[in-house]
Amino acid sequence: MRLAKYLLLLSVFGITLTSCEKKTENTMTVSGVIDGLKKGTLYFQKAKDSTLATLDSIVIKGNGGFSFSYEIESPELFYLYLDKADNNEINDRITFFGEPGDIVINTAWNTFDTNSDISGSKSHIKFAEFQGMLSKFNTRELELAQEMLPKENSLSTEQFDSIQNLRQTNLLRRYQYVLNFGLSNPNSYVTPYVTLIEASDANPKYLDSIYNALDEKVANSKYGKRLETYLKGLK
Repeated sequence: MRLAKYLLLLSVFGITLTSCEKKTENTMTVSGVIDGLKKGTLYFQKAKDSTLATLDSIVIKGNGGFSFSYEIESPELFYLYLDKADNNEINDRITFFGEPGDIVINTAWNTFDTNSDISGSKSHIKFAEFQGMLSKFNTRELELAQEMLPKENSLSTEQFDSIQNLRQTNLLRRYQYVLNFGLSNPNSYVTPYVTLIEASDANPKYLDSIYNALDEKVANSKYGKRLETYLKGLK
């Protein structure tokens, strides 16, 4: 019995070592708990060729815990999509900026994407900061648009022009924020991504300034190379 127990311990220890050896400095582990989820399928995804490709998936039954591992070349955007088999895809996808290391994502089944807690990724912290500020500009634009639409026929020319000017000012400030973010965060892998997504139609000289200021590692990252390719296409 003692020999069998000893061999079992060696076997378990060996598996643990093998598992650890598979990890490299580029390994990203994403784990967490979906509180209250009794049954569903969780998909680990990333963008590929203009579509979302599934990298891995797990069927969850009775326990909301999950874990995925992936070898990542440089920090980039990933997604967790939860299929609860309820024929409703609203509020079922979490977007996060992944990077090598251990990332923990805890959330609940009924507020999956609106109340998620994401830790372990410096890139995601910066991405969340950017998204938070951008949402304020988007909310302001929605408020101004709502002021115009219901009253479009009753607004005076002065009132209409005033709201339009406010919308233009809000849009300009939004662009300024995106460009200033890029120039102020040359060491963030988030910078080339948000520049491409949110400011691709900005004056090329500003985009050049952002790209030329990037740290070498960021410039050589996935999104850094895409920004470089985009800028070459403008010339």
